[in-house]
Amino acid sequence: QVQLVESGGGLVQAGGSLRLSCEASGRTNSIYVMGWFRQAPGKERQFVAHINWIHGLANYADSVKDRFTISRDNAANTLYLQMNNLEPEDTAVYYCYAKTYGLRDDTWGQGTQVTVSS
Repeated sequence: QVQLVESGGGLVQAGGSLRLSCEASGRTNSIYVMGWFRQAPGKERQFVAHINWIHGLANYADSVKDRFTISRDNAANTLYLQMNNLEPEDTAVYYCYAKTYGLRDDTWGQGTQVTVSS
């Protein structure tokens, strides 16, 4: 099993930046994709970005492309999301997830709140 713990959320003004972290533990050698979703109040969970854990190839939602950067530190088993030029529409709980070999279902973290004030 893999466990995920997010950190780095907080309150920031529009135009500001935050960096989220997600530390993985347990069977980390079984991870092949990690990424981020977010969920705003009253809305469905929305894909933000993901990255291939081995090759580093990344994909982004159109709404965050050119503002957010996903990266990983394999040695530290940590995923990052650098968020720049934040907008009030980015306010949400951000969840880290991992796809692992041998498991059908994704593993999720507990979430971290990001609030962007106008």
